[in-house]
Amino acid sequence: MKGEAMTGGSSHSAHDEVAAEEAIALHAARPGGLLPLLHAIQDRLGYVPPWVLPRVAEALNISRAEVHGMVTFYHDFRTSPAGRHVVKLCRAEACQSMGADALARHAENRLRTQFHHTSADGITLEPVYCLGDCACSPAMMIDGRLYGRVTPERFDHLLKSMEKP
Repeated sequence: MKGEAMTGGSSHSAHDEVAAEEAIALHAARPGGLLPLLHAIQDRLGYVPPWVLPRVAEALNISRAEVHGMVTFYHDFRTSPAGRHVVKLCRAEACQSMGADALARHAENRLRTQFHHTSADGITLEPVYCLGDCACSPAMMIDGRLYGRVTPERFDHLLKSMEKP
């Protein structure tokens, strides 16, 4: 059965399976459709779950290794759900020259987690290799909203503002 083939032993909702199948249907016939397909799955599900990789490979007539390689190569793809908030810190050269390394260490200490992980209070910390706000380095993004000239103190302030309802 198709549902059993997609599960790969993992549990997921029928809604997730339908959303993944819709994304596959939209992009499977498209030349070079792997990246757009993976982005579509992540847009719909919030991440690219391992159970969908064999189905993507089958639909595009490529190996599972190619799909897995693409998901793990690009930093933007998640293989597990993000927390309730996503904090992205720019790690590009312009931001590094303006203190991003110290900001990254502060963020990891403050959140008690590392990049590519989610803190106990539900904040996912991700590195980004340019947010396009180089003139206002160091830059970060919280839930899609860009902030520039971020100091450790401003980072703490922005975290506190996230906690407010």
